[in-house]
Amino acid sequence: MGRRLNVRARRIGGARGSPRAAVIAGGLASGAALATAPGAAFTAQPADAPMFVGSAACGGCHESEMAAWRDSHHDLAMQEATAKTVLGDFEDANFTHAGVTSRFFRRDGGLFVVTDGPDGQLGEFEIRYTFGVYPLQQYLIAFPDGRMQALGIAWDARSEKQGGQRWFHLYPDQNPHAGDPLHWTGIDQTWNFMCAECHSTELQKNYDPATNSYATTWAEIDVACETCHGPGSAHLAWAERQQSWLPWGKGGGDGLTVHFDERKGVHWTIDPATGDAARSAPRTSAKELETCGVCHSRSARIAEGWRSGQQLLETHLPALLQPGLFEADGKMVDEVYSYASFRQSKMFAQGVTCTDCHEPHSLQLRAEGNGVCYQCHEQAKYGAVAHHRHAGGSPAAGCPACHMPERTYMVVDPRHDHGFRIPRPDLSVRFGVSNSCNDCHGDRDASWAAAAIERWHGPDRKGFQTWTETLAAARDDTAEAAPLLLPLATASGTPAIVRATALEALARYPSREAVGVAQRGLADADPLVRLAALRTLRSLPAPQSWQVAGGLLDDPVRGVRLEAASLLAAMPQDQLAPADRERLARAIDEYVAAQRLNADRPEARVNLGSLYAQQGQAAAAEAEYLAARSLDPSFVPTYVVLAQLYAQQGRDADGEGMLREALAAMPADAELHMALGLNLVRQGRSTEALAAIARAAEIDPGNPRYAYVHGVGLNSSGRPDEALEVLEASHVRHPADRDTLLALVTINRDAGRLDAALRWADRLVAIDPQGRTLRDEIARLAGEQQ
Repeated sequence: MGRRLNVRARRIGGARGSPRAAVIAGGLASGAALATAPGAAFTAQPADAPMFVGSAACGGCHESEMAAWRDSHHDLAMQEATAKTVLGDFEDANFTHAGVTSRFFRRDGGLFVVTDGPDGQLGEFEIRYTFGVYPLQQYLIAFPDGRMQALGIAWDARSEKQGGQRWFHLYPDQNPHAGDPLHWTGIDQTWNFMCAECHSTELQKNYDPATNSYATTWAEIDVACETCHGPGSAHLAWAERQQSWLPWGKGGGDGLTVHFDERKGVHWTIDPATGDAARSAPRTSAKELETCGVCHSRSARIAEGWRSGQQLLETHLPALLQPGLFEADGKMVDEVYSYASFRQSKMFAQGVTCTDCHEPHSLQLRAEGNGVCYQCHEQAKYGAVAHHRHAGGSPAAGCPACHMPERTYMVVDPRHDHGFRIPRPDLSVRFGVSNSCNDCHGDRDASWAAAAIERWHGPDRKGFQTWTETLAAARDDTAEAAPLLLPLATASGTPAIVRATALEALARYPSREAVGVAQRGLADADPLVRLAALRTLRSLPAPQSWQVAGGLLDDPVRGVRLEAASLLAAMPQDQLAPADRERLARAIDEYVAAQRLNADRPEARVNLGSLYAQQGQAAAAEAEYLAARSLDPSFVPTYVVLAQLYAQQGRDADGEGMLREALAAMPADAELHMALGLNLVRQGRSTEALAAIARAAEIDPGNPRYAYVHGVGLNSSGRPDEALEVLEASHVRHPADRDTLLALVTINRDAGRLDAALRWADRLVAIDPQGRTLRDEIARLAGEQQ
């Protein structure tokens, strides 16, 4: 509960920096050199673990790669702010947003801004670093406690013709004020957590919860060689041992952390019959994607020290295809980058790697325009008007226009979806997802587009991504959701990230069949599927979960072990053998370490507090919850779990006061109203409680739990007709919600309306066969009544 994904709200863009270790403390950068100047001799010192040596040490032997990388978006990901590196207008320029006029100027060789500070008052702040380079550049401001804050006003680096060369606000439709997490001084704009990892090499956050301060370090200021290739000292030592005549790779192990050899010796051959290419040998790993995915994914960091060649889940938890992040068909909605989209694609399934299309050092496409696609797709077929149905040479005739729909983030940064899917306006008609046709033809509806596609290409529009109906049903909580999710979770040939998403969704539909599917998922080769399968088991009692999933405490991938620890933490110790207690303790320690790494975030403190609460450590749990509230007073889950903890301690009066204080600041939050209602129920103040619960249901009618609690509360207050009205309305919105159906059955039964109860019981059995016992009981009563 209470997890937020690490929202990397900055573009990977860049800044070349000196190869050094930098410590951000009090706004000052200091450090010792880790590498010599280009071309200079380097003597690697033997060590147990390879050391970071800096990109300058690589250039002597890898000149072409260094030349390609120089001035790339990786090279320019972060820079010290100087007259040379800053692109924005600091010639006494003004910019006004939400009533605040900010001024950018130079003084004594430094760059400054006057803008609203953490106290809401205008103040003067020095720009210490640039962040990114194109199509926008952001600026970082140092604070004495070691944190760096990303200014909410950015520079549009595009040309004037493109609408650029101007200051703009990253949240033009919002007014983040001082104290708001999105304000430039707020917690969601803190560089040390939000974005630093992906703009520098070997970043160590070094957060101190005791002082709420940072001493963040990096090996290089930008995204340099060792970000992808790993620490280079062992490789340099190997290189020095080689004779000048000895070919690379012939002198034993070369000391590299990983070899990106997925494309080595591989070629693609286009089949004239289909116009599509096949790989000469199957891809047997995903090293490239896992390496790129560290930054090019929406994920939460669970450990530092990631090394190339590892699974991404060793240090990060990537997002699944969740509402708000992705459409039901998997297309990106929010800023999710490329990893999850590409993992859904037929390209990835067929063996395509990132560097089949992108040159890894310059980051440029390997060919211009459609040429990058024509590497594997015959131009005569796919470049023909008969295929794309648009004027040749027009932007609409470009492959990405249809197969890689574009979305714009950070106001000016358009990015392509990497799902490489066939346009499906017919799915837009059925499920409301977007489609490439109407992205351009906004003046026509999806039915028009679907008819055109069928007229051109026939009625069979199945394509590779076939899960839209299932994920749409799960999102809408329809009666078909569980029956559709069960086969999708185990469908061979379906991308692992989709099967994982189906498994996670099945947690809302507990059944014997769901447990069986989860058991299969626990043995899946992909760790993302194993992790999601653990989430499917959340509804089981701890002893039953242990029987099914206890073995995953020893999973080879950290992310899976952490999920297993979270699932099994409540297992009674007296029911475990000594060896099992040790296994569980190790996994829990690892889980605690992951939360401690992110102790600067309220969601991590809530996670840790909830663990302590499970273990009966009430004081430790309360300390973590209070720390979470201090870090971000707007993080609502903190108040909910703290109220629950107080309830367990008989302190509902304290919980009420805390919840009312939170509601004064956030009066439109449904979760707070519901927590207050439950608090008042426990205090026996039913009238006030029902009003609070009704308010929660009113604010968020899409939440079936709120409607369910409201209906039960009305029935308990002697108002069964009103209860049934509320529950029936909720059933229309959530026809597969088991609790709602169960309440409709029992309230009608208790009111003597057995015919209605039987009808609702039939619907309950349709989604949950375990409801048959209740249905048979009502049928018996109905028979006796007759």
